[in-house]
Amino acid sequence: MTDDFDSLMVAPMPTAARPLLGLTVLVVEDSRFASEAMRLLCLRSGARIRRADSLSAARKHLRVYRPNVVIVDLGLPDGSGADLIDELSHARPRVDVLLGMSGDSGAEALSVAAGADGFIEKPISSLGTFQECVLSCLPGGVQPVGLHAVSSDEITPDPIALQDDFVHIADLLTTNGGENLLDYIAQFLGGVARTAGDTEMEIAAKALAYHRENGMSYGSDVARIAGLVQSRIEPRKVV
Repeated sequence: MTDDFDSLMVAPMPTAARPLLGLTVLVVEDSRFASEAMRLLCLRSGARIRRADSLSAARKHLRVYRPNVVIVDLGLPDGSGADLIDELSHARPRVDVLLGMSGDSGAEALSVAAGADGFIEKPISSLGTFQECVLSCLPGGVQPVGLHAVSSDEITPDPIALQDDFVHIADLLTTNGGENLLDYIAQFLGGVARTAGDTEMEIAAKALAYHRENGMSYGSDVARIAGLVQSRIEPRKVV
């Protein structure tokens, strides 16, 4: 007997326009902006969505609920999403679909090696691409019957969520979290910048990551990022 209340309810049947109807998706993602994109993709596809912003939050959630689909970002504040993928790939009963997600090179291979059924490359805004990724990984007994419409729609996350991400980083930059916190900031900002199409921020985040990785001076990188973040959270002046 399961303790997931949702599983006690009769799941609605998927439709051509909403092929993921009846599925529950857990998105493990620390970025509010990326989470908003996933929320829109899931809702437009008919799926219910829950979110966890860290490994610990995801594990707490999974002790209570059993989603059909789990999508795990590889860069999380308390560790690698690959560790959670590995845990879930060996858990019994296993979730129907387990997907890794990242915009970093080499992340797909890492996800698959950890046991993921598939991979979502950031940024993702195509409804059809998202639906095909999930549907192609569903087990035969769970696959919806019949054809579904391949959507060409694109989703646009709320820019307020992007502001929330920059405010989060601004707070972290004033926190004495040790050297490893800078690695997380570089990874987080790089992912957010790719999702938002913010080339300037992405270049700055990559520079910090590169200099940190190679033992080079990075003080100017931190100062540059702090200035860029502040410029993105300050209200625009009305001329």
